[in-house]
Amino acid sequence: MRLQDKVAVVTGAASGIGMAVAKKLATEGAKIVIGDRNAAGVEAVADGIGAAATAMALDVADEGSARAIIDRTVALHGGLDILCNIAGVLDFGRFEDIDRRRWDRVISVNLTGVYHMCHAAMPHLIERRGAIVNMASAAGLVGVPYNSAYSASKHGVVGLTRALALEFSKEGVRINAVCPGGVKTPMVQQAPPENIDWQMVMRSASWLDSGEMAEPEDIADTVAFLASSDARRITGAAFPVDGGQTAG
Repeated sequence: MRLQDKVAVVTGAASGIGMAVAKKLATEGAKIVIGDRNAAGVEAVADGIGAAATAMALDVADEGSARAIIDRTVALHGGLDILCNIAGVLDFGRFEDIDRRRWDRVISVNLTGVYHMCHAAMPHLIERRGAIVNMASAAGLVGVPYNSAYSASKHGVVGLTRALALEFSKEGVRINAVCPGGVKTPMVQQAPPENIDWQMVMRSASWLDSGEMAEPEDIADTVAFLASSDARRITGAAFPVDGGQTAG
């Protein structure tokens, strides 16, 4: 119960890593407000968790929506201790096929969405000397072919994490990023386009040698650690949880 009586917001909580993080924080004792564009899905996750969870429709790409979930959390629980920015989208494709609309969608959710949430939450996190855990990716540490917008957005998340960690260290707010490799989520397991070299993608992925990807719960364990006082001396880190994908 490392997070007993802590208050947390988790984005992208209707499925995949976000859902696993929401469940993990609740089992560690946190009171959580969870958001997702899939309103019905996030309501179902909250119902499964029980009284510790409150669900809210959320579009992190919209600044007003991001601010609304933070405001509601503070109104419900009197403050905020932890922000977990998990919401994200993936868009495999040849670079020449990634038009401005597709590029903007990925950047607006994966990077600008993190900015929106951090910007809204920071005054409350300063009050409680809280923590932010951003979901980056192994694709934020190395390149992944046919994944230009996603890789650019996740490199941006790593850079934003490090910049904010330095800026707010004197206020006692810790900011870290988790960088998963392949994880068994609906987003990652979607069928790739037929006109890309999928074997090239696979050769760059951590699950190639082991034959399997990580489970969402593997990533949630790291998020919970970074959100807890066990990681009180860790800030500005980009933690790979990738089976060695970025090791060499």
